[in-house]
Amino acid sequence: MNFIPKNKISNIFLLVGSFVVVSLILWNTNSFFKQFKEEERLKMEIWATAQSEFLQSSETVDLGSLHLKVFQNNTSTPMILINKDKSIRVNNFPPNKAQDSAYIQSQLKKFKNENTPISIDQQGEHLATLYYGNSDVLTKLKFYPIALLLIIFLFAAVIYFLFKTNKAAEQNKLWAGMAKETAHQIGTPLSSLLGWNELLKSEDINPSITKEIEKDIDRLQTITERFSKIGSLPKLVESDIVKETQDAFDYLKRRSSKLIHFSFSSKVDHLPVMLNSSLYNWTIENLVKNGIDAMRGKGSIAIEIVPDHKFVNILIADTGHGISKSNYNSIFTPGFTSKKRGWGLGLSLVKRIVEEYHDGKIKVLSSGKEGTIMQISLKVVH
Repeated sequence: MNFIPKNKISNIFLLVGSFVVVSLILWNTNSFFKQFKEEERLKMEIWATAQSEFLQSSETVDLGSLHLKVFQNNTSTPMILINKDKSIRVNNFPPNKAQDSAYIQSQLKKFKNENTPISIDQQGEHLATLYYGNSDVLTKLKFYPIALLLIIFLFAAVIYFLFKTNKAAEQNKLWAGMAKETAHQIGTPLSSLLGWNELLKSEDINPSITKEIEKDIDRLQTITERFSKIGSLPKLVESDIVKETQDAFDYLKRRSSKLIHFSFSSKVDHLPVMLNSSLYNWTIENLVKNGIDAMRGKGSIAIEIVPDHKFVNILIADTGHGISKSNYNSIFTPGFTSKKRGWGLGLSLVKRIVEEYHDGKIKVLSSGKEGTIMQISLKVVH
């Protein structure tokens, strides 16, 4: 029985096939490079032979046009000719470098490493030594495999990016579908609870009990509304950021452990911001609950609202164990969690609500052994 998924087998074949194709291209390029280098060597030997006959000829001997053609046709390969009297002649050098002795010496050293010098001899007598470098075409050909690999790498990166984007879009659709289905499923028992609560009101029961039940029913309706809005663009209305923040904070305060000390402060009494109240409250709850988890149910949670010119900063501080600096950005990535139990969706959802839906910013302002401060920044309505 084959336990390997078909898509994994396809990926293996694709990887092996890509490796084979790249290897063949590199091998073929290397073979072509060697062949081209040999042909260039042969061309230089012909030039050296012509030079040998030219140096040995007398002024009265007519060498014909062949030697002249050999000399004139070689316009691409840089050469340094050192005669037996130590005089130096250069060919195919930039005009501004032809008289630069330091440059010529550096090129001479380079040519020795690139190609074996050609000794020009005639009848046992040493006339000169020819040093030559690689032509422009050969130099470009040498870097061709690197350029090819870079193109392949960029192409692979584009494919990976498109695949990752497509996968993220599919995941977003999946989560949005699950959220809407959850909201739909909660709706049925919620309607029943409303009916049962009305029935309890008609009985001789302490009104404070039914009032608290109403609050929790309202809470469930709020949660249902939140889930139903995931995946669609929420409607923003002008709201008081101070009141909305305090309402969300107070609700959590009443339903949290007495071992946690809650404090709320604001530099202003009222500040208008474009908000979707339901989603914003969800954001505050997520951040406060994360702080409570980090403190393991015991410590202090503080929220402070601070105006900052065109923006307002909402600071949520806890006295938990803190976040590693290397994880400041990772904590907002879907699936990232430091908890033994958790899906790693809370902070990624918070980031989406703040940045995509409210055009704001969220970041870890500071974190250490003494605790963590998260900052939300939203635009103020003027």
